[in-house]
Amino acid sequence: MVAAAAAMLAGCGGEAPQKQAEAPKKKVPEAMPDVWKARVETTAGAFVVEVRKEWAPKGAARFWKLVGMGFYDDSRFFRVRPGFIVQFGIAGDPTVNAMMASSVIDDDPVKEKNAKGTIAFAQMGKNSRRTQVYVNLKDNKELDAAGFVPFGKVVEGMDVVEKLYGEYGEWSPPGRGPEAARIQRQGNSYLDAAFPKLDKLKKVTVVVD
Repeated sequence: MVAAAAAMLAGCGGEAPQKQAEAPKKKVPEAMPDVWKARVETTAGAFVVEVRKEWAPKGAARFWKLVGMGFYDDSRFFRVRPGFIVQFGIAGDPTVNAMMASSVIDDDPVKEKNAKGTIAFAQMGKNSRRTQVYVNLKDNKELDAAGFVPFGKVVEGMDVVEKLYGEYGEWSPPGRGPEAARIQRQGNSYLDAAFPKLDKLKKVTVVVD
């Protein structure tokens, strides 16, 4: 029956049906726009970050580079503190992580507050930003005074960010969660064996409107 129907449809016009043209794929710009978006696909759903160059030019440029090279793909949300922050940005492959973790960027002046939903690079003092970033789960005024500089904000899917697995608690030390130094050395093999419930970043891509 199906074969007969297919033959009938193919013969109605006297010619074989033509393949429908595919919509052209939009090309990611080579130069970073002043405002752009990154889509973060996770095991809990997807969320979108809007990055604004004017907020933190150096931070925005570093995030653009990391997203473009696929640095965050197949990594883990290794630090989730409900009511505070969600942190990620250590590559699942230790070799890739070592390549970028040794490269620091200079500080940007603080222009925007660490309000709920904003995203910023983690740091350990002056001019120490590398690859790790965090999303604020509430307004964290204390981070403003400490020099943490937001470069963007979650504009879609904040509910996804808020439901990422956080039962392991704070990282070690002082908590019982993952140890950052071991993630850097062993990558996903360590996290998947010792902390299998952590949510994953499956892919992070630039959104082209």
